[in-house]
Amino acid sequence: MLNEYCIEKLLGLKDIPMFGYNTILKVHKRRHVCKACGKKFYESLPFLPKYQRTTNRLWMYILKELEETRSMKSIAFSVNLSGPSIARVIDKVSYGLSSLPNTISIDEFKGNAGRKFQCILTNPRKQEVLDILPERTIEGLSAYFSTFKDRNNVKYVVMDMSNLFRSMAKNCFPKAQIIADKYHIYRQVQWAFEDVRKQEQKKFATSRRRYFKRSRALLLKGQENLSEEEFEQVSQMLSASRALAQAYYLLHEFRNIMKSKTKEEAKSKLSAWYMHVGVTELNRFKKCVNTFVDWNEEILNAFETGLTNGYTEGCNNRIKVLKRNAYGVRNFDRFRKRILHVMNS
Repeated sequence: MLNEYCIEKLLGLKDIPMFGYNTILKVHKRRHVCKACGKKFYESLPFLPKYQRTTNRLWMYILKELEETRSMKSIAFSVNLSGPSIARVIDKVSYGLSSLPNTISIDEFKGNAGRKFQCILTNPRKQEVLDILPERTIEGLSAYFSTFKDRNNVKYVVMDMSNLFRSMAKNCFPKAQIIADKYHIYRQVQWAFEDVRKQEQKKFATSRRRYFKRSRALLLKGQENLSEEEFEQVSQMLSASRALAQAYYLLHEFRNIMKSKTKEEAKSKLSAWYMHVGVTELNRFKKCVNTFVDWNEEILNAFETGLTNGYTEGCNNRIKVLKRNAYGVRNFDRFRKRILHVMNS
């Protein structure tokens, strides 16, 4: 007979906070002794993991808190545990990717966990984070994607205008269309305009140079959104510099190109824009044209599919918030799990 006699042990178990106060459960845990063999064993408590002094629902509470972009230290303080204890909870979580969807988006972010830059892989159609990769080298990315047997099923790969990502995509996904993100396409032209504006500002007197610097947002504002007073201000600024006027015209002409509904419309407008750049003496815009010619197919694919990196860029912003709240993260595996836990919750 097993339960001939028993010994009780008083345990102090940490539980979820109640009404803003830390909670300790006092439990009498019985230890049974077998009369036949003398073996001793504790009774099982369904709400308590083995060898733990924290309840199951406290673990679930911590996992719920880890879905927010809070630091582990702040969560530890709120549940009366240590930081390493919270880290051990996230270490128990497992995330993996077994197959690739037909559309993927890839981007880099500055994580400083192991290496300076890490990569994020998302599904822009379903708006979900697929995985976080430890590096952005061609070798590392190629080795990662080579483990997927279904990678030939990927039809679209969305990225910024990175030659590294493009080379990787052509090697790993030979049947996929590579799509350049529209924001990064337009940013190339905006950067060219800013360079011209700064060069022209240096030629002005101090008072006018300050006026142009403060009016930067006005020059970048869409022409359709200008009031009559703002339109007059822009006209006066453009009359002061021929190069600035040309750059302004090219910038806003390109804004209209970005509104194209079809690939054919975008192709026609881009050809005309190239010609307009060619008759100017703006070398910065000509450099921009050379970049677009190199990325011509990927740029036109963006107008055909309508896919962008918008969701991925939004995830990068949340990662920055998470990293800033934690004052940096060094352990990549833990950082990866925390990101996936936050993004996919």
